[in-house]
This record gives sequence, C-alpha cells and structure tokens, in this order.
Amino acid sequence: MSPKTLAKSLSVLAPRHVILVLLRRAAAVIGVAGLVAGSVANAQPASTGSAQAWPAKPIRVIVDLPPGSASDLNARLIAVPLQEALGQPVVVENRGGANGIIAGDLVVKSPADGYTLLMTPGSSIAINPHLYPNMPFDPVKDLTPVAAVVHGTMLLVIRPDLPAQNIKEFIAYARANPGKLSYGSAGSGSGLHLAAEMLKSRAGLSAVHVPYRGGAPSLQALLAKEIDFNFDAGIALKDIRAGKVRLLATGGLRRSRFFPEVPTLDEAGFPGFDGSTTSGYHAPAATQPEVIARLNRDINRVLDMPSVRERIVAITGGEITPLSPEAFRAALQGDSKRFGAIIREMNIKAD
Repeated sequence: MSPKTLAKSLSVLAPRHVILVLLRRAAAVIGVAGLVAGSVANAQPASTGSAQAWPAKPIRVIVDLPPGSASDLNARLIAVPLQEALGQPVVVENRGGANGIIAGDLVVKSPADGYTLLMTPGSSIAINPHLYPNMPFDPVKDLTPVAAVVHGTMLLVIRPDLPAQNIKEFIAYARANPGKLSYGSAGSGSGLHLAAEMLKSRAGLSAVHVPYRGGAPSLQALLAKEIDFNFDAGIALKDIRAGKVRLLATGGLRRSRFFPEVPTLDEAGFPGFDGSTTSGYHAPAATQPEVIARLNRDINRVLDMPSVRERIVAITGGEITPLSPEAFRAALQGDSKRFGAIIREMNIKAD
C-alpha cells in the first residue's frame, strides 16, 4: 500500500496524532521527505501541483495592443479552439500602451504557472531592448517564447487622393514636398514606426511622424485623411480592396499573396528592406517546460486547422508560422539583431 493510500485509509480509522506517526515512518522508509507535511495537513493525499494537473483554471492572454489590432484579432480567433483543446476558458485582455511594456511587465510579474500569457508582435520583443535602456524587465531573460503565430508583412498604404499611383510616383511626390506629409504608426518604436523610418532614410524623405496607440487607430486616422501614409500590419486588407486606401508596396521580402502584382520595397529599389516580424505567445521565464510544451503543441494544432489558418491569413495577409519554442526564440533573435542594427544606424530614439 502506498503512503498516499495509507493516509486516506487511516483518516477514518485512527486519531490524527497516530496518522502523523505512521506517515512519518512510511515516509522514512521510501524516502519521500515531503509526504508528511502535505498529507497530514488534511489527512488526505497532497496535490502534486505538477504539469499533469495543468490547466486547472482559466488562462489569460494579455495582448499588448488595443482591440482591432492584428495581434488582438488573432488572439481572439485562436482562443475559441484553444480553450476546447485545454478544457479551460481562454480569456483575452488588451493592455496597450508604452510600446508593449505595460502588458509585458504585467505578464513578467505574474506567477510563472502558465495561466498568464503575453500575445505580442515580435517587434515588442525584438525592438524594445534597443530603444528603452531602463525597461522594468528584460524581454529576453524574463519571458520565454511559447508559440509563434504568424510572420507578418508590412503594407505601405496612402490616401487614395494623393497624386501617386505607384511607389515611384509616391517617392517623387514626397521628395517634392519635404515636411508636408505625415505618417502614422502604432507608437514610437513600434515595428510600423521603424518601417517608415527605414523608408524615410533610404529614400531621402522628410515627413512628420504621428504616433497612435496601435495599428488600428493609425489606420482609422489614414481613412479619415488625418495623415497621408502608413505602414500597416495587415488589417487594411479590406480597405485596400474597397479602394479606401491605396497599396503601393510591401515591406517584407515576399509579395503579398493577395496582391501579387504589388512589388516589395526590396524590388522597388531598396535592397534588403525588411520590416516584418513574427507574432506569438510568451510566458514568464520560470514557467515549467512541460506547460510550455503543452501550450506549444495545442496552439500549433489550432494553427493547423484550415478554418483558423484561412481566417488568420485573411486578417493579416501574413504566413502562418507554427514553430517550436526553440525555433521561435531563434527567429526573435534574428529579428532583434536586424532591428538593433537599424535603430543604431538611424539613431532612432523613443519619444
């Protein structure tokens, strides 16, 4: 009979002090030092608290961008089939602001038990350490990659009333009107901001930066003609099709599958231009490997569902990227190296 079974049986047969003595002897015999304290507390078997019991309560997914962003839409789309796989509710919360630092800090300071995750575009992990020397946490040391979702692209879009039908005409128009055009972003230091700064630097443009609290508000400002151009993470697809904004080029190394006729900036005369990042889930660094493995497995299975894949691609225009935690970490390291070089080269500072 095991000590745990013994504890359960004795709870109805003997006084508490007798159970204590017998359990101590049993623990000494089999070398289970922690048995006594856990079992005697209620004279019942103790819960091991192992990854096998996980999950036992709802999982929170903290999105570091406002509602309507690509990361937010992806997180909510994945949440429904993921909670079916995990057998627990998956609750999505938005904590935008400070280029992802607010949400990241919340997750880092949460218990490392797998119940609080961060959903973020790779930019907040790969860019922030190069912009904010006094961050309250270290994204590399304090967070661990769980599962990648999509390798996004950047779409350079402009107001349809600007006198430019293609990227060449836009560059010429912007050069002829230095300082008169404005562009939006998801905030200072965001991937959308850096993509625009890269274009300005390489094309020799002068334009005014207007930061917003996410890509969705920036797109709304473009639709309202409050700004003149914008780099978008994919949520403008329907507006491009409707003619509400004009797509000039993509900011990744591959053309958009939805607009194969539109060139990349790399093809348009800016070799190596790549503002793309990989979004995904992260957890506090001390989270058990078994829990990380379970989350990675179930999220990748969700991403393999045709209905989910089709909707994510339709939302972002990017490529579904089911990676292992190790491969995801390597991808982020590559992004960090690339963006760090860009930030140093152009001497970009956080506002």
